[in-house]
Amino acid sequence: MISVKNLTKIYDQHPAVNDVSFALEKGKCVALLGPNGAGKTTTLRMMAGLISPSRGDVRFEDSEAKDIRGHIGYLPQHPHFHSWMTGKEFLMYVGRLARLSIKEASTHTEELLERVGIAEAKNRRIGKYSGGMKQRLGIAQALIHQPKLLMLDEPVSALDPIGRRDVLNLMEELKRETTILYSTHILSDAEEASDEILLMHKGSIVESGALDQVKAKHQVDKVSLRFSNDTETYQKELESLNFVTRSELQKQTLHLYVTDTGAARDQILSLASQHKWPLQKFEIGQTTLEDLFMKVVNNHAMDDSI
Repeated sequence: MISVKNLTKIYDQHPAVNDVSFALEKGKCVALLGPNGAGKTTTLRMMAGLISPSRGDVRFEDSEAKDIRGHIGYLPQHPHFHSWMTGKEFLMYVGRLARLSIKEASTHTEELLERVGIAEAKNRRIGKYSGGMKQRLGIAQALIHQPKLLMLDEPVSALDPIGRRDVLNLMEELKRETTILYSTHILSDAEEASDEILLMHKGSIVESGALDQVKAKHQVDKVSLRFSNDTETYQKELESLNFVTRSELQKQTLHLYVTDTGAARDQILSLASQHKWPLQKFEIGQTTLEDLFMKVVNNHAMDDSI
């Protein structure tokens, strides 16, 4: 549907985005993942035509036209609304800016207000809207001209849990009808809402593909342990067990990455019983998307240092 080729943006001789290439298929919901400063917003802004790339280009389907803004709906991370306008007035205003006729703008406005769940507040001033309502209005404005691609920059990062859930549910509905590309650093949201991921680190795509395939490629078994006293006391002894490949201590929870969960269960519980360890938590599972992200980022950091 849309192809991004060798997209690069350089500021003061420093590449904020470095030679990024990917393609989006119709009907997919794709998460652009990465920590703050990875280059996600710069990538989206170049795709939306808001800033010019230093090199590279963005092509929509088979179109040779360089201005593809008519095909794209965009919600920035920090959208600006005229607080004195009502929700309905704002959508009408945006629709006219998108060159819709008055009739088209009015029809789309009413439909979208209902669709995003704020129809009852359409005559209320935007300054009285909650954060979640503003995000819903922002998504509505991005959809007003019926774009083929909806791009959302950190759509839930500033919301409270209720607003976040509302917007994620709305995205679940929208991805049945349009292609979505959204950026986030909240990995659990990406795991819940996306079909594919693009993982950015220091301006480059370091991993990409269908979410299930990427997880299967990197996923390993792990055992999570927590003790009532200092968990670090047990880390060295446990990571020396022959089925443990590595260990991580996070907020007094020890994560052991293992090759054999059966042996891990038997030996660890046997040691805990034998030595009367104050074990509070014992959990067997698999690595999460966050674990995968840290693994990929750490591997690339090691490659950079060589």
